[in-house]
Amino acid sequence: MPDPPRTTAVAACHNGSASQSSERRPPVADSLTPATSISAREWVDLLFDEGSFSEQFAGIATPDPLHFEDSRSYAERVKEAREQSGGKEAVLTGTAHIGGLPVVVAVSDFRFIGGSMGYAVGERVAHAMERAHAAKAPFLAVTCSGGARMQEGMVALLQMAKTAAAAQRLHEAGVPMVTLLANPTTGGVFASYGTQGDILIAEAGALIGFAGPRVRAVHDADEERETLYAEDLYERGLIDLIAPREGLRNVLISVLDLLRVTPVPDLDLLPQVIEARDLERGWTTVERARHVQRPRALHYIEALTTDFVPLRGDRSGIDDPALVGGLGRIGDTNVVLIGQERGDMTLDGARHDGRVSPAGYRKAKRLMLLAQRLHLPLVTFVDTPGAHDGIADEGAGLASAISDCLATMASLTTPSVAVVIGEGGSGGALALTWADRLLMQQNAMFAITSPEGAAAILYRDRARAPEVAEALGVAAADLHTLGVVDSLIAEPPGGAHTDPVAAVRLMRPAVRRALAEAMRGRGSQRRQRREVRLNTIGVPPGGLFHALRNLGEVIGEALPSFDEARGAAAGQAARAVKVANAAGAAVDRLRHRGDRAEAVAVVEEPSGDT
Repeated sequence: MPDPPRTTAVAACHNGSASQSSERRPPVADSLTPATSISAREWVDLLFDEGSFSEQFAGIATPDPLHFEDSRSYAERVKEAREQSGGKEAVLTGTAHIGGLPVVVAVSDFRFIGGSMGYAVGERVAHAMERAHAAKAPFLAVTCSGGARMQEGMVALLQMAKTAAAAQRLHEAGVPMVTLLANPTTGGVFASYGTQGDILIAEAGALIGFAGPRVRAVHDADEERETLYAEDLYERGLIDLIAPREGLRNVLISVLDLLRVTPVPDLDLLPQVIEARDLERGWTTVERARHVQRPRALHYIEALTTDFVPLRGDRSGIDDPALVGGLGRIGDTNVVLIGQERGDMTLDGARHDGRVSPAGYRKAKRLMLLAQRLHLPLVTFVDTPGAHDGIADEGAGLASAISDCLATMASLTTPSVAVVIGEGGSGGALALTWADRLLMQQNAMFAITSPEGAAAILYRDRARAPEVAEALGVAAADLHTLGVVDSLIAEPPGGAHTDPVAAVRLMRPAVRRALAEAMRGRGSQRRQRREVRLNTIGVPPGGLFHALRNLGEVIGEALPSFDEARGAAAGQAARAVKVANAAGAAVDRLRHRGDRAEAVAVVEEPSGDT
């Protein structure tokens, strides 16, 4: 299935139409001239609901620790900046609403000494983050700054550490943080709390970077002409979204709405799942799983979600187009989505036939951890013949990147669902597979290696691949029988490629029900159930161990928590031991007293001899 057309980043927040693309490269022709910076108050009017902003922490004063003077004193510069900007400092902090959603905000003001960060700015930003932490409300940073304020020296530089530490506390508390990088954002603000956002959004055409052009020119005069803009960072996967200034409010509303934790769906109210029938096995399944017109990850992601915001990059300078993902809503449930996208199914194509690189797996890990941190369910779509395993990939840490994904998925306590929609090729596919619920479309396949590769290894004859496919049990039906897969998703007659719209219609209730099942119980239970299941894979259904596994799952759902139950039992046992020990000691004391009384009686009893 060919890639859908690309649109702008602003359109990333789609309304569920499968014709829209989740891979959106913003237009750059008109954005290379940055928009003129505006004041913090103007940003407030542009982004927040009318009348909703309430300023806080304005009383934090601006110190003059060095009594700095150049052509004039620092105190005079601060006074002049206040007159020009109308504000007391280079940041405006407080609470607001965006589209009715509450947020705690810190908005830079470039008109106040270039939006530079000194003690007062760092304190206000850190206090605002603490307020977001206490209120469990998303934190929004709007950055527009030249960096740390030189007139305060090391006191200003240390605010980088202060604000980054405050942002880390938000992450640890599971409080969402969104950063809007406005023109320009450079220096110490960008390299501290400016890049700490869970989601990074940039103003189109904004100049963004750690070192501004004049700073770089200190070391190399030729570099003064070289600048990086929002579009450059977007291309490298260093930011998630770009929008022109007038579209930023709508993007923020969509992102903040999708970051909300949604309630567990009622299983009784969900539509029924249609049972998969006429199951194929062997080579027929392989051919259908690989069919060039078979719907791919982006098709299902966009068709299943009513809203979808794509996220880019591994945050190390690369965005792998074979690995797509973002925030979305399936039914009434907000989720994080990850998918292996095969594109035109050619290795030389833009998406490398879904063969994910080390950077792609690092991006997947980033999204897994985002789901974990923000308590959002994770849904993955698996479809790859295997990882991108060239020499360059090996040198970039392919094996460790796959291992990290496996370990991260194993440790998740947030609900997770994996759906194999085509070809599951070896460890490259398994990296996104080990979830609370594993579903496969009935004509999907999963194998330790490709049937052709196995035939070449075992028989030195690739032509025996159909025979090997049958022997290895690669079909979804085989894996369901083996107990690897929880359930099969029905497809239209002949395969999903015959009717992609019907394939979505059949998948939707299955995914929604799997999500609802995965969201039941507590996080520790989910992890324990996955571990128990992993240890019993290969036990045929109907056997004793299979029955014990099912019994364990039932008990796990019935009890509030295995950990709590075990702890309670241990506590009761300890108390019982203490009671028994105390009772034993009392008996010993009574026996001792009885022995003493008997001895005294014997001594005092008169002898019969006179």
